[in-house]
Amino acid sequence: MTRVPDTVFKTRIRNEALGDDNPFEWRDLSSEEIFKGRNVVVFSLPGAFTPTCSTSHLPRYEELYDEFKAQGVDEIVCISVNDAFVMFQWGKAQEAENVFLLPDGNGEFTRKMGMLVDKSNLGFGMRSWRYSMYVEDGEINKLFSEAGYQDNCPTDPFEVSDADTMLAYLKDR
Repeated sequence: MTRVPDTVFKTRIRNEALGDDNPFEWRDLSSEEIFKGRNVVVFSLPGAFTPTCSTSHLPRYEELYDEFKAQGVDEIVCISVNDAFVMFQWGKAQEAENVFLLPDGNGEFTRKMGMLVDKSNLGFGMRSWRYSMYVEDGEINKLFSEAGYQDNCPTDPFEVSDADTMLAYLKDR
């Protein structure tokens, strides 16, 4: 088995104690804090506010949240090479309440996963290839990566990183 990459994510968390119009503060969140001693489903997608990500990928994980919890999953994490501000606004627009939207603004985690691709053909720059994985205590137990991994891919494959495929895997373990 392979361990998840060691990296630090730059996140923004709500802190009402700040008591102003912008009650958010920066918080560094390490891979260890996310994965140590926990069962985590991760799915990664090219970008917040993009069509497939917004109409299918995130909503279905959100919808099946309770079924994932019933399979012993502690958290579902959505990673995208977007900054914390974009991820926060996308979460609000999607009314995401269960899935933790984790910004990989610099693409470091995605690069270390070997999933960073050039999507300049769409005007996106460097983004994540679409994949999902099941992680136990930092160890990647199962990885579903979409076929056709390549820079400037002319299509956006979405066949195996979906919530239903991951849930079926967990149920069949």
